[in-house]
Amino acid sequence: MPQALKEVGKIAAQEPRLNEEITVRECRLIDYDGNQMGVYPIGEAQRIADEEGYDLVEIAPNANPPVCRIMDYGKYKYDQAIKAKQARKNQSKIEIKEMKFRPKIDVGDYATKKKHVLRFLEAGNKVKITIMFRGREMAHPEQGLSILERLADDLKDMAVIENQPKMEGRNMHMLIAPLPPSAKKKDGSKDEGKDGGNA
Repeated sequence: MPQALKEVGKIAAQEPRLNEEITVRECRLIDYDGNQMGVYPIGEAQRIADEEGYDLVEIAPNANPPVCRIMDYGKYKYDQAIKAKQARKNQSKIEIKEMKFRPKIDVGDYATKKKHVLRFLEAGNKVKITIMFRGREMAHPEQGLSILERLADDLKDMAVIENQPKMEGRNMHMLIAPLPPSAKKKDGSKDEGKDGGNA
């Protein structure tokens, strides 16, 4: 039975034969609730499905004998389509945005860019922070690193570092991702306690 039920998952991958399309002589029948009913001549299995108002679906054509299940195939297909759509929707939500900084960035510029990064994180996006080095700046990668460390510290209540700072050519990169909502709440309550004590 577990093998037969495993086969149900494969229905989405290839269209099975339904009702009159099933040409085998007999089948192992599974009822609507997933219980094995035994081996039936195909005509008898079809009659049971018809009486219940459902489809007879061949879910394991290579088994011996083939396995057929009584199900509402239209509803099954509809549910699968909804699940696939939902999965695609969740997938496309997470985007990677990029924000570029210079090693000698001034305070105003830094604040503006930090606001943009915050906005991206609040929208649920990951953010790739890039420090661009030019000419002699390449001799001082620690300047870029200190900006990334400062940014990570400023955003610690909102984000987590997914990829640590790394030098690639003339640029240094760091990838940050939004904190899960539960972690954000915990951090928020801790900070409120701290602020309350200082005030």
